[in-house]
Amino acid sequence: MPGAGGGMLTTQQAAERLGVKPQTLYAYVSRGLITRVRAADGKGSLFAAADVDALADRGAVGRGGAAGAAPAIRTELTLLEDDRLFFRGRDAAGLAERGTFEATAVWLWTGRDEPEARFAPLRPGLREAVRACADALPASARVVDRFKAAVLAASVADPLSLDLRPESVAATGRALIGALLAAVPERSAATGESVAERLWARLSADAPSAEALRALDAALTLLADHDIATSTYAARLAASTRANPYAVVTAGLAVLDGPLHGGAGALARRVLVRAHETDPVTALAATLRETGSVPGFGHVLYRTRDPRAETLLRLLDPLPDPRGLRGVTAELVQVAADRFGAFPNSDLALALLAELCAFPLDAEEAIFALARTVGWIAHALEEYAAPPLRHRPAGLYTGPRPGAGAAALQPRRAR
Repeated sequence: MPGAGGGMLTTQQAAERLGVKPQTLYAYVSRGLITRVRAADGKGSLFAAADVDALADRGAVGRGGAAGAAPAIRTELTLLEDDRLFFRGRDAAGLAERGTFEATAVWLWTGRDEPEARFAPLRPGLREAVRACADALPASARVVDRFKAAVLAASVADPLSLDLRPESVAATGRALIGALLAAVPERSAATGESVAERLWARLSADAPSAEALRALDAALTLLADHDIATSTYAARLAASTRANPYAVVTAGLAVLDGPLHGGAGALARRVLVRAHETDPVTALAATLRETGSVPGFGHVLYRTRDPRAETLLRLLDPLPDPRGLRGVTAELVQVAADRFGAFPNSDLALALLAELCAFPLDAEEAIFALARTVGWIAHALEEYAAPPLRHRPAGLYTGPRPGAGAAALQPRRAR
């Protein structure tokens, strides 16, 4: 970020750089963490850019603006600003509407334009090994469970997995997408070679329309990255130890596996189905009783809208809707806005996509995990280029201290 001259930042620039409010910025000044001088016009303050950068790099502040919170991470990948989402400076909505998932992946990994990018299927032998590993799981295994098995099998088969040069990591990323797809049995013949077409063949026995494929590809693109989400933070922690890309993706999959992250789309789908079977108010009331929340609505990083949801819902308009699910979704959105002041998020849009296309019940998590693998690889590339082992938040000890209640710390004698 450019300074206001002489290596200085304005109050707004410094606050944005650290992700804090101006009040917090002045608190750092009072603690001697940042140098502040009066602006030449006497009406404002300037802050030393070097101090601000050093504070950010030390991880002294996080999104909440409190010292000791989760460390801030400098990234060139994703920007969330004014309720819009950008990948390396490009509007993610535009990439989803006019590009492809593969081209977005290459853009995130390398910053290069490859509009015709394609990810080849796994080579014979490795494809069968990945499938065999996934097929060894119980029949109750979800698609994401098969993804985990695929990453393990592909890792074991790669003797050069610790080649962390950027071009090698990007090549591994392409292979990982192929491994995830290879781990899932086909329900129909793929109509083409794109990731969206190959994924569709694993989620549906029906041939896709061009509009349905466009929507699925857009969903993958929009979900490819989203700043430092919890699974992405785990992936970056793994990469900071110089774990190989397979381990990075394994870390991401582990954290994604939960109802508050990767499973959120399934909860939103349950609300949508309930609303269709009953009515929106009844569906929302039942979900509130069960979970205390309203899945599919609101987001901590957006104020008035989720651009991913808006884009995907718009691309779903041309799809056949014999059950009237779009109308039900519109009613849900209106009730949530009126009663909770909440807007639809990407989980609701993903749920509607899955229902309109009659995908299996775990499809939302599978789409999300496949898409976010691209983001994890992109963040791993950034971490590999940074000093290792740099993420070390300080623990705030709250247990008993030596000498205080020492008797309670002594082992009990057997009676």
